[in-house]
Amino acid sequence: MKKISAVVLALVLCVSMLSFGFAEGTTVKLGVILLHDEDSTYDLNFLNAVNQVAEDLGIEVVVRKNIPESNACYEAACELADDGCNVVFADSFGHESFMLAAAKEYPEVQFCHATGTMAHTEELDNFHNAFAAIYEGRFLAGVAAGLKLNELKEAGKLKGETPLMGYVGAFTYAEVISGYTSFYLGAKSVCPDVTMKVQFTGSWYDEMGEKAAAEALINAGCDLISQHADSWGAPTACEDAGIPNVSYNGSTVGRCPNTFIVSSRIDWAPYLTYVCTQVANGEPVDTDWVGTIATASVVITDINEQAAAPGTAEYVAGVKAQLEAGTLHVFDTATFTVNGEALTTYLADVDTDAAFTADTEVIFTDENGSFFNESDPALRSAPYFDVQIDGIELLNAKF
Repeated sequence: MKKISAVVLALVLCVSMLSFGFAEGTTVKLGVILLHDEDSTYDLNFLNAVNQVAEDLGIEVVVRKNIPESNACYEAACELADDGCNVVFADSFGHESFMLAAAKEYPEVQFCHATGTMAHTEELDNFHNAFAAIYEGRFLAGVAAGLKLNELKEAGKLKGETPLMGYVGAFTYAEVISGYTSFYLGAKSVCPDVTMKVQFTGSWYDEMGEKAAAEALINAGCDLISQHADSWGAPTACEDAGIPNVSYNGSTVGRCPNTFIVSSRIDWAPYLTYVCTQVANGEPVDTDWVGTIATASVVITDINEQAAAPGTAEYVAGVKAQLEAGTLHVFDTATFTVNGEALTTYLADVDTDAAFTADTEVIFTDENGSFFNESDPALRSAPYFDVQIDGIELLNAKF
């Protein structure tokens, strides 16, 4: 019976691999390094994708949790390589230099890093960066937020004369700036007089700090809160105060049924599937890879009808169709100003150096108009939008 079971299992794994384009007889072992664990919405999102890919492809996965952005990451990466992993993936920005050091030591192993900036300048065959156009998802979430603000305005329930949103951010990095700006532009597209205040915590995961930041924004008169931080702090503060909330990396409706509207997230399963398939077939992995709504790498949750404005799901679906078709640019330069002026040219820090020198023109024009060309894989997968546009007030800064 044991021999039969082993044969059956081997056949199942073989069929699974072949169905995803694996060459017969190839083996992939995936090592994963997470900054935190399941308590972090950010890391849980990665872990869910890893588990899905392991099941879909029938591959072995080894996960290392709670690995800080320190030499511990290098050690974990080396241990995974020594353990036979031929793909090693890390999920946090600060892991990058340690992953790079490991990549130089193990040239036969493919090292992949989410949110990083160095692959295109290091030019190693086995070191790669990946991200997704999450600004598309945040824009859609912002549309849902703007519709809710319109509902509050029509009902006379705004705290002030005009709609005001609050945003809890981790750090004053391009990734966070790109995120809160796209969210704001989504809201502004349906609620033109909205403004926003941003409070940074200086940490990707600080439940007490995120809750305190959200509470401060609520006390400052914000009508709705969103965030780019990884705990339940901000959503909990909103549920306690009865303030609408747009979360990130997954639905919070289970704990916040009265205030959660929608959430956007990156689904990392398409990227991990791509990498494992490339490695199994002996094919090169893209230096920079960017998933989109069209590739199912950017997703939003179901709209919580209990908290959202009526008709939100239908309206958001229409905007999503425009993004998928490429007829709508999130960072359309006709939709925002900087110090009262249109943005007609901008050099971004794409080839990041110690001085963060601006080096690449990123204002592009196509048949749909001019736009900031964010996260172009031909340039760099990680966000480089760091423009401070009108309508958004930063209450502090954390680098």
